[in-house]
Amino acid sequence: MKERIVLSMGRIRLIPEDTEAPDPFHDFFCAVSDFLLRAEALGQELETGQYRKRTLEEMKELQDGLYRDMLPSHYESSWLNPDCAWKRSQEGTKAETQEPSEGEDRAKLGVLLSALYAELYGVLRFLYEGRLEDIAPMLELFLQIYGLFSGGEIPDSKEVKDAFYWYAFDYLDVSVPERTRELLIPEPGIEAQLFHGFEREDLRYLFFSGDYISESTLQLASFLNALPEEKLELAARSLTEGFAEGFRVMGRTLSGKKTVAIRFLRGFERLVLREAELFAEKKLQVILPGAAARLTDRIPGRGDRQLSLSPNRQFEYDHRFDAAIFWDKAFTDRRHTELQASYEARREAASQYAGPAVMEYFGEDAFFPAVKQAALSFSPRQRKLLNRCMTEQGELTERYMPGDETSFSMIAWPVPEIGPQFPQIFEDTIEINSGDNRRCKALQQKLIDVLDRCDHVEVRGRNGNETNLRIALRKLEDPDRETRFENCAADVNIPAGEVFTSPVLAGTNGLLHVSKVYIDGLLFRDLKLHFSEGRTTEVSCANFESEEENRRFVMENLMGSYEVLPMGEFAIGTNTAAFAFAKRYGIEEKMPILIAEKTGPHVAVGDTCYSHEEDTMTYNPDGKAIVARDNEISARRRESPEEAYFGHHKDITLPYEELGVLSAVMPDGSRVDLLRDGLFSLPGLEELNEPITGLGTGSGPETAP
Repeated sequence: MKERIVLSMGRIRLIPEDTEAPDPFHDFFCAVSDFLLRAEALGQELETGQYRKRTLEEMKELQDGLYRDMLPSHYESSWLNPDCAWKRSQEGTKAETQEPSEGEDRAKLGVLLSALYAELYGVLRFLYEGRLEDIAPMLELFLQIYGLFSGGEIPDSKEVKDAFYWYAFDYLDVSVPERTRELLIPEPGIEAQLFHGFEREDLRYLFFSGDYISESTLQLASFLNALPEEKLELAARSLTEGFAEGFRVMGRTLSGKKTVAIRFLRGFERLVLREAELFAEKKLQVILPGAAARLTDRIPGRGDRQLSLSPNRQFEYDHRFDAAIFWDKAFTDRRHTELQASYEARREAASQYAGPAVMEYFGEDAFFPAVKQAALSFSPRQRKLLNRCMTEQGELTERYMPGDETSFSMIAWPVPEIGPQFPQIFEDTIEINSGDNRRCKALQQKLIDVLDRCDHVEVRGRNGNETNLRIALRKLEDPDRETRFENCAADVNIPAGEVFTSPVLAGTNGLLHVSKVYIDGLLFRDLKLHFSEGRTTEVSCANFESEEENRRFVMENLMGSYEVLPMGEFAIGTNTAAFAFAKRYGIEEKMPILIAEKTGPHVAVGDTCYSHEEDTMTYNPDGKAIVARDNEISARRRESPEEAYFGHHKDITLPYEELGVLSAVMPDGSRVDLLRDGLFSLPGLEELNEPITGLGTGSGPETAP
């Protein structure tokens, strides 16, 4: 492998002096060669130990040089930008003599080269990890495509696409098993993995992670280093105890489980180390899976959070569907075959895996992506294949890591971008994430007792909110032993505070409207979803002037590019303290869904909360069986599993100040208002209103009849 890399770099070193590639493509190959030569120099310093002697400032400067074309200051004029690559690929042509087909093909070449450049940034992670077997094929792909431009000829875009395709296809037998190993097999020495031999106060350790390290990441690590031990302990136990509580609540056992995966943001290493120590007390060894560095390792368009703050979120957005270059039936089939083989080879490790403990983050500024016309996207056929891929992957996961034998836990923490009050916000988040579970469950049971007696639920907005929904609920055959809603406290989803169910689709109708909602780091303005028989019929937002751009934004970033999605969940959030916390600091738009979904009624489009676990019986603290675990679509799972799941679940919260009334409508037509004018109105829930009294949530007329 090292010899292959040396040979490749020798050829890459000559590219700037070559004139084989015609303009403007010579400029592309020179730009990428410069990046790869900088990466080679970094690799040499890592190998000799010279890099470890650099100062923090030198490491930051070297990193920013490597990421130069990705940084916002250069991105708009960089080959990494699909629109820029589209335009630059046509420089020097004469529109009046150029055949339209020729011009279009040259533009496609530019977009493919932009995707190639983006893929090559994976070299950086592999350099830090010393994974030469992953670097060699990347360099060879670059040289193979460069060779297509030799002799001054401009190749057909299909030739470049084919080279990319076979690179992705041929290395599935390497990339899939390696990624499976990363996700299931723990590395020895948790402290060495986190701090790379540095003292915790020496923040140079961050630059050995292979991820981009921002100023915010450095500030976060410094803050956590200074956080008092008792607060660090409380923060760590919120996640580890929540994980263990999830097993207990679901009637599962940790016996026989040996591993748990912690997914976290760079800068949180001190907190992760303490969590690993607490998990060790439960006989669980921690796995620290890195972010996927190859296109073949990522599920396109999933919006998965990275392990480091992106140097440019527009770049991530523009390249989220680059896998469209190679995603076809043959690729999907082979990926599934390799994934099954890799799970089978690690059957014992998979059976010992307890699940993931996920540390999400929030506080970044609202992101308004520019819509790049040249950015790659999936065709309808590719979307069907992607859905099939995700369904099959879910089936494999269930086979080797059964849902009734595993669990998970998720928590969210702020990052310094949230503003100058970050230290206070972080400490208040510790309190929010450490709420009183017992009291929460007791209050929520009062809601469930009413909801289990009603026929359906109606939700209407106020203060300009046009929401008008009718939610159909599952019939209970034995009300003494069965319940529709799960009483959710702080176990798998931290913090505490919601009751939720899988609605019946037939009879679920109306409009959901939210003035502002933040989903996966993207802000949606005036989001509207119309439902008929539990399925979306129209979707829209008001982010852009063009109705077409608005619909495309909603379809790609909320709907997962599905034309129609069912309402997979209806829930009522009860964490008014979290709502008051967000209002107090003016950070409502920056709240993560983990907290935001607890701060008002919400629905989710896509799969139910019990996806792939519908046949696993679940119970509430009162011993009643939760029977509303599927709907008319997921009920197809036995006969047509490819039609039962979407691999997609997005929550949309209606905040208290926009809520007019939420009523449980009884079989005789009478109503019990659970919330009215932004406050809980059911007797016995008065204390839930205390945190939000005086915040403006409990006043204003209803606007929906």
